[in-house]
Amino acid sequence: MAARRSKRTWRDVFEAGWVRPFGLMLLILVLWEVGVRVFAIPAYLVPKPIDVIAVFISDGDTLLRQSVPTLIATLGGFALSAVIGIPLAMLIAGSRTVEAYLYPLLVFSQSVPKVAIAPLLVVWFGFGMAPKVITAFLLGFFPVVVSGVQGFKSVEPDMRDLARSMKASWLQTFAYVSLPHALPAIFSGLKVAVTLAVVGAVVGEFVGANSGIGFVLQRSIGNFELPTMFAALILLALIGVVLFWIVDLVERLMLPWHASQRTEIAATA
Repeated sequence: MAARRSKRTWRDVFEAGWVRPFGLMLLILVLWEVGVRVFAIPAYLVPKPIDVIAVFISDGDTLLRQSVPTLIATLGGFALSAVIGIPLAMLIAGSRTVEAYLYPLLVFSQSVPKVAIAPLLVVWFGFGMAPKVITAFLLGFFPVVVSGVQGFKSVEPDMRDLARSMKASWLQTFAYVSLPHALPAIFSGLKVAVTLAVVGAVVGEFVGANSGIGFVLQRSIGNFELPTMFAALILLALIGVVLFWIVDLVERLMLPWHASQRTEIAATA
């Protein structure tokens, strides 16, 4: 009995959500170290993992301080994406006239490279936080709108008709029928948007900033400090992963009834 319990415990630990990605990360680090040594790759092309770890040890406080402006710009752009994108998705899904006018413009706006727009934002809004927030918003806005439109359009007309037959007001129909049905699609867009917002914040910092992870990347590339650059990239990726995980956690808390959550619960039972 004790052996069976121990075996089950080790299996549960191995199947935990964080163990496999952590193991894969360790494997990548080992392969990275072996590849650099076996192929004798120069340090000015690809640094050794130990050198990147040394940067985290020596300059970790500096990197964390520089990540604060990037995080603020990311959260600001993501918040704008949600606050503006979801109501706009409601309008597009609810009116064919609005869809005919706005949807093509939204697609057109995504065809313009944000790197080309970022310098113009600096000219308009200066070198403060505003250009970074707007750039993050521009990258995260589109997936929220597209997913929201898809979610609101997927509501069955029979469900709306049933709500109206029960004398439900427009607000009650939206709160109890349209919004719950569209939330899974909206959260899918939000999870994409939060990762794109990180990219947008860094793009804004590339153009005009004296702080942030983008500024660290630009300075380290100019000085050929590749270990610092790799450390900044890893920290940037960790920020994106943590923000994605937070949005995913909020989705699990708000949508315990959804089929995907029921499937996960059944798999872990």
